[in-house]
Amino acid sequence: MDPLQRLDAWKRACRRSVSVYGLTKRCPDLGYRDQVTRSALSIASNIPEGYEREASKDRARFLKIAKGSCGECWT
Repeated sequence: MDPLQRLDAWKRACRRSVSVYGLTKRCPDLGYRDQVTRSALSIASNIPEGYEREASKDRARFLKIAKGSCGECWT
């Protein structure tokens, strides 16, 4: 199994993204729904994107982006 697939943070981010999509699918405010779902998906997407980078600075940058998306989604 790929080490990324064993990474709890990535698995949780994927589950959270699916949950957010389900929770907001009936939301009448399309702007809000779009913003929240995009930020949730960004968390799950930026973790593996950083994981694939060779330079540790690049990896750290993508993890910081994912962390920022966590704050955005939480807010």
